[in-house]
Amino acid sequence: MKISRHLFCWISAAALAAAALPLPAKSLLSAGDRAPLFSGHDQDGHTWKLANYLGKNVVFLYFYPKDNTAGCTAEACSLRDNLVELKQMGVEVVGVSFDDKNSHQQFAFRNNLSFPLLADTGGHIADAYGARMGGETKMDRRMSFLIGLDGNILHVTDSPNPAVHLKEMMAAIAKLTGQAAR
Repeated sequence: MKISRHLFCWISAAALAAAALPLPAKSLLSAGDRAPLFSGHDQDGHTWKLANYLGKNVVFLYFYPKDNTAGCTAEACSLRDNLVELKQMGVEVVGVSFDDKNSHQQFAFRNNLSFPLLADTGGHIADAYGARMGGETKMDRRMSFLIGLDGNILHVTDSPNPAVHLKEMMAAIAKLTGQAAR
């Protein structure tokens, strides 16, 4: 097979560019660890503090790369579609990404999301949870943390596949509450 010089240069440049991308950092936290306390502002400008939910609700904290992208929209909409059931099980859902408040407002409005999306433009929450994509990248990895009433992490899902997060978290919540997983 003969490859044109132009195609060879393009393939070589693409391979070099891919090699230069920062690798995702490994999560610093796992089940059993104490969840770092944090606060942030949601799409409506309200302050959301993890400390306000400890002892009251289990928290489903999820990090996602970017508003209005296919995978992030699918994940957010699946959470929206299961929000009533999650709330009935005593679970509070909160999303976090590097996107700003205005981006979150548009994303929430466009997809009818009724849970908080925190604007972590400085990456402080992502860094505390080991959810930054890697290096100085201003993008979160797709990660989810189930935080118990006592503030300890009950389950971590670290997968680029958005469909995996809700499924794993629902199974972890079912185990926690003694209900059958669906």
